[in-house]
Amino acid sequence: MGNSGAGKSRRAREMAQQRQLQHLDLDTIVFVPGLIAVARPIAEAMADLHAFATASGEWVIEGCYGDFIEAALPYCTELLFMNPGRDACLANNRKRAWEPHKYASKEEQDSMLAFLLDWVGKYYERDDTCSYRYHRRVFDGFSGAKRELGQLA
Repeated sequence: MGNSGAGKSRRAREMAQQRQLQHLDLDTIVFVPGLIAVARPIAEAMADLHAFATASGEWVIEGCYGDFIEAALPYCTELLFMNPGRDACLANNRKRAWEPHKYASKEEQDSMLAFLLDWVGKYYERDDTCSYRYHRRVFDGFSGAKRELGQLA
């Protein structure tokens, strides 16, 4: 888990490939397919999360949704908190490659960049399920194996 641009997706893809794990990007269950930032009903998305976690054997799940990460913890063997700091996350979002599973075109994705950068920049001040405060609480409260990667902003 971590802020947008923290390196979660890259790290998760690498881990999944190296260890032959199933991979779930939480964006794919949280949002309505083909619609930008339109959330599915939380009960449906949570049901998909639980189905994945129980059916997939060994897996890696990644995302910024602290409530979904928290819901996955009973199935979790190791928790990684990607926390490279505000500047690194902003820089990574500025150079983000086109995400065709989220946007119809690179231009459409780029049209959302200003909103995304504002949201990412407020990570340490926000108090929502995708905030540093929420992530810190989840990480600190997890009693299993865990690692925090990066530096504090």
